[in-house]
Amino acid sequence: VQLQASGGGLVQAGGSLRLSCAASGNIFNFNAMGWYRQAPGKQRELVATISSARSRTYGGSVKGRFTISRDNAKNTVYLQMNGLKPEDTAVYYCNARRVVVGGPSNDYWGQGTLVTVSS
Repeated sequence: VQLQASGGGLVQAGGSLRLSCAASGNIFNFNAMGWYRQAPGKQRELVATISSARSRTYGGSVKGRFTISRDNAKNTVYLQMNGLKPEDTAVYYCNARRVVVGGPSNDYWGQGTLVTVSS
């Protein structure tokens, strides 16, 4: 599967952005879709995931501000980001995960989209 992330850009603190991740295949085939981010000099971290049953998890720093959703008909996952802070500045990566029983999960990554939040 190929994942195409879009929607990043420059926004002032307190503003909003909506990221989209369009998959080339059926996202229902994956156990979970998600967003991760990596800031300069830092490790990649979880932002949010959504399972095929629409169960959601969020990283601690974004809870209450970000919302992940999915549209299976469009094979697209969204990340609505509100109340953006300068510390949200990072490259955001879309992820598709397929769990393998008894082995490591199969992860697929998009190319990343840059989000810059100015103070």
